[in-house]
Amino acid sequence: MGDGTAPGDEGSDTTSDNTPTESADVDDATNGDDAAGVDYAGRASAVLGFSRWWQVVAAAAMMAAVSPYQYVWSSIEQPLAESLDIALPALGAVFSFYVVFQSLSQFPAGKWRDSRGPGAITFLAAILAGGGYIGLAYATSVWQLYLLYSLGAVGVGIVYTVAVNTAVKWFPDRTGLTTGIGTMAFAGGSALVVPYVRANATVAAYSDVLRNVGIAILVVLLVGSLLLRDPPDDWLGLDDRDEGESDAGLAASLRGRAYTTREMLSTWQFWLLYAMFIATAGADLIVIANVVRFAEHLGLAAVVATAAATLLPVAAGVSRMVLGEVSDRFDRRRVMAVSFVLAGLFRIALIGAGLAEAGIVFVVLVMGAMFFSSPLYVYFPALLADYYGARNSSGNYAVLYTAKVGGGVFAGTVTGYLVATFGWIPTFTLGGALAVAAGLAALVLRPPSDAGLRSTEAATGD
Repeated sequence: MGDGTAPGDEGSDTTSDNTPTESADVDDATNGDDAAGVDYAGRASAVLGFSRWWQVVAAAAMMAAVSPYQYVWSSIEQPLAESLDIALPALGAVFSFYVVFQSLSQFPAGKWRDSRGPGAITFLAAILAGGGYIGLAYATSVWQLYLLYSLGAVGVGIVYTVAVNTAVKWFPDRTGLTTGIGTMAFAGGSALVVPYVRANATVAAYSDVLRNVGIAILVVLLVGSLLLRDPPDDWLGLDDRDEGESDAGLAASLRGRAYTTREMLSTWQFWLLYAMFIATAGADLIVIANVVRFAEHLGLAAVVATAAATLLPVAAGVSRMVLGEVSDRFDRRRVMAVSFVLAGLFRIALIGAGLAEAGIVFVVLVMGAMFFSSPLYVYFPALLADYYGARNSSGNYAVLYTAKVGGGVFAGTVTGYLVATFGWIPTFTLGGALAVAAGLAALVLRPPSDAGLRSTEAATGD
């Protein structure tokens, strides 16, 4: 690492006095502008002493470690219910509680991180998330289960905001790709855990499974708390630029105005993004939280349910990196629109496959639905940084992320009511319709008129 490079990092040259020089062209995240004016990779290496990609690797490892909280729940709820000798519906709100605490914890964590860095807050996350899963192995009552999962969810929320905004802060030129890598790990990391849990999803074995997973979470997060750093103020030397010097080469998150959270809340674009987030997160979580039960309801073989639960996070994870990179190279808003519309259509199609008892097609369509909807966790932080700047990205995105509360409540408690009242098929159809609506809404987005982004879209702002 001493040479300051890693596989995949942008090439960076330095002069004899180790002052970074300009790097290769990089497409602007929003408008495809030439980004040759700033050597992001070289300046990061000068600050860190090694490649900035190692920050993304550390953040991604932490995201993978905490992913079981979201993606393994549908596999452990049955043995937990049997162990506690309660009806499965009594655990229906656990996932909703998880989403609420995971989402709401991000704003205070993000504000702390923006002002004081990621170290101490990540250490706290290690104790909460690792300890929460370890505690599940010893839970003897429902209230303990709710408490432990909620405390663990706070830890997950801290890790999430720290990891996502590590990418935003160190990679203003590659926000979509690097955010995609971190959120890919959050989705894909559980692919290694689901088969292990499903193979041991019995009352006799589940305690050891939960304890082992919790220890792994604790260790990875403690290491991450020691490795992560934030860039110093003006690490890119923007304050030294000559007055009147063109900023056309800067990434959108640096070129425009840096909004405070209060200023961001006064723009209509934020509230449209908020509504879109609720719709897409709701559609996403309906599938994540209920794919096993939905497959069983349709009478599909157990192997189909297992395959869907195992491959779902793989599709979700890969898509975040792939479509994150696509959104860096093309108009992010239009990529978002097409992606969400396709996500909705795939959801509706998988209902038909299930009714036709076409197990393989069902699994493929589940993967397709998740491939196009899961990048919502890439599009939104990247677009928010494009529109409102990178300086306050942790706090700003944490506010937007609270919209996941609405999506989580819909996927858990509201979905349970809808299924009981109308059945599984209308409920999944509604999820598809929400995704399509969000995709169409993306077409009217544009930067705020006072953002200072010199583009055709900005010129036609508010």
